[in-house]
Amino acid sequence: MPKSQIIGRAWLADRGFVGFVSIAELRAANLEHVPPVPGVYAVLRASATQPEFLERNPGGRFKGRNPTVSLAKLEGRWFATSHLIYLGKAGTPRGRVTLKSRVRSLLAFGAGSPVGHWGGRLIWQIAAAEDHLVAWRTTGPASPRTLEKDLLAVFESEAGQLPFANLLH
Repeated sequence: MPKSQIIGRAWLADRGFVGFVSIAELRAANLEHVPPVPGVYAVLRASATQPEFLERNPGGRFKGRNPTVSLAKLEGRWFATSHLIYLGKAGTPRGRVTLKSRVRSLLAFGAGSPVGHWGGRLIWQIAAAEDHLVAWRTTGPASPRTLEKDLLAVFESEAGQLPFANLLH
């Protein structure tokens, strides 16, 4: 992939993602846009400018752990050729966790609640996180975990690293 090509909204739309709603809009609408089924969701930074990182992560302290990461680590993980900053899975074909419930947990974590959504915690340490966009793709009977792993592998092969807030496969 040419370094000038940005991995973001078009990259996700080409892979079946829809939504692209800001976190602020999702909160205001009580997540009415997000379907209550399994799938994969993505968080994108709306702006192409270099982000401002917060010294303190406003996320919840899950199991007493502080979600704050050093500014040096955040700056070291950032790369300008991707607006996609986090990719996550939601549920299993037969499970109770859905895109709606998982995105609700993500937003609650970002608001400071001690919920079990440790993955993606770095997105909250970017200033103006309420402007981030959330998109999703339902998976039907297929495994969200498999789709997430496949997308992360493609992303990593094209970008040379995982999305900013994806710390592990």
